[in-house]
Amino acid sequence: TMDKFQTPKNRIRKLRVLSLGDKPHEFKTSVKNIDTTLVDLSSNDYFGLSRDRDVINAAHETSLNEGLGSGSSRFISGSRPIHKLLESNLGKWLNQDSVLLFPSGYQANIAAIQALTDKNSIIIADRLIHNSLLVGAKASGAKLIRFLHNNLKDLENKLSKYSIINNSILVVVESLYSMEGSIAPIEKITKLCKKYNCKLLVDEAHALGILGNKGKGLSYPFLDSISMVSGTFGKAFGSGGAFLASNEKIGEMLIQSSSPFRYTTALSPSLAAGALKSLQKIKKNQYLGSDLLKISKRWKKEIEHIGKYEVIGDAHILSLIIGDEDKTMMMQKFLEDKGFLAVGIRPPTVPAGKSRIRLTIRSSFNTNILKNFISALKAYK
Repeated sequence: TMDKFQTPKNRIRKLRVLSLGDKPHEFKTSVKNIDTTLVDLSSNDYFGLSRDRDVINAAHETSLNEGLGSGSSRFISGSRPIHKLLESNLGKWLNQDSVLLFPSGYQANIAAIQALTDKNSIIIADRLIHNSLLVGAKASGAKLIRFLHNNLKDLENKLSKYSIINNSILVVVESLYSMEGSIAPIEKITKLCKKYNCKLLVDEAHALGILGNKGKGLSYPFLDSISMVSGTFGKAFGSGGAFLASNEKIGEMLIQSSSPFRYTTALSPSLAAGALKSLQKIKKNQYLGSDLLKISKRWKKEIEHIGKYEVIGDAHILSLIIGDEDKTMMMQKFLEDKGFLAVGIRPPTVPAGKSRIRLTIRSSFNTNILKNFISALKAYK
């Protein structure tokens, strides 16, 4: 039998070290002792807030006052004033009764599914949900059913079939899918969940701060029909950690019974402070998200105009579908030689035959960067 850690040679991943460049969208790397600057088309730091001076200063000041790490779980001695401050500010912004912080989005998603299901439940999840949601679903002991990506007809067929035999159903979706860049029809999904009287969990990781009214995510107008929203600070907020938002009853149940919350060291106070400062900036500049979407739309249009690439993505995550794994990695290498960090995504992250170059668009991209990238794509044979 094949050792489970044995990986095909062309799929062996290597960790690479990148230093920050001079601009918010640049990295520096050293290849054979030669320093190179790369335009970052791969990270999720959409607004460049991880390098913003105000955000960094807020994190620094809080670590001096409240410690760098929390030292224990929130139940023991790890709860700090900054945690409560961030939770209450997020609650007001998102119009949610309860917000609870987690050290990572992965943990938050596992906690969310654990809170909303048990071994007698049925989970009906989009085929392309994030690995953390999938792991949470499998760990819950509930029966897991997948529906075709963003396919409302398939979702309704499954809801119709399973609601007859089970009154504890949880639907799991993302608002913006991290690899496809596709937007979920949240309003229509909420209507189906209402019709079949089931719970709904929406992961807003890549949408928060960018999509929806004033960057509040796509769930915001439909909160009455959504059981829980999962969000992260490691993307548009430029910090780290995550949260779950819900009504008071579900929030209290999370506090009292959630193992991923109870048995982990609390989120670092400095990361919480950085996230709070980012939230203030996102609230103050309500056009950050819409401006980023305008830039993204132009990128997609210009790449499509070349005429030789299949480009997918409804917002600020775009992908060039290459198909073959080796060709994808060759293209990554070519683009890097041209000064772009545009990472190839391969199975098991995406389905076989769907390897791609994934592009994350940044608010600091100017027309010159786009022009150079288009020239590089045109030059690729």
